[in-house]
Parts: sequence; C-alpha cells; structure tokens
Amino acid sequence: MPILTETELLPRDAQRELNTELLEAAQQMRAGQFGRVSVVTRDKRVIESPVAKIRVSTKLSQAKFATLMGISVHTLQDWEQGRRSPSGAAKTLLRVAENFTGNL
Repeated sequence: MPILTETELLPRDAQRELNTELLEAAQQMRAGQFGRVSVVTRDKRVIESPVAKIRVSTKLSQAKFATLMGISVHTLQDWEQGRRSPSGAAKTLLRVAENFTGNL
C-alpha cells in the first residue's frame, strides 16, 4: 500500500462521497460482513492481524474479549498490533473462539 503525500491526498479525497462510504460500511457491519483486519505499524508496515480478525468475528469489544480470554486489554492490543504473540494456551483459546464463531 503506497503512502500518499498531502498533495496526492487532496485531489483523491475531493472525489470521494464520504457519507455514502460510511453508510455502506455501517450496513456491511450490521450484516456481519467484515473485510480484512489490518494494522499499520509505526514504521508504516501493514500486517494482517489474525487475533483482531477473530475478535471482530465474535462481535465483542476489546475489553469484553480480553475479559473472556482472561487477559488484560493491553495484552490483547499487543497481540492485535503484532508487538507480542499469544502463548500456546492462548492460541488454543483463540482457535476455540474462531471455530465457535464459524458455527454462528
């Protein structure tokens, strides 16, 4: 994903229909349609976040998902942003959550 300069962003954004885009996004979320869950790191890398994707599929907030997992919100955020990785037991719980949401 290229990083655009301010002079490149302004003409592109002038053509966008933000109200329409937001309405469509809200309708997709309400219908349970989620796209990729990506995180942009401080050094501008874009990474896919499997942990965030699982959490989003459960339709739980970070706080509720962290409580369900028995971890702090900060730990969950570290996992979602790729700063840390879940342990073996946590990976198992994540797989259970992922399989459960697949059966909804």
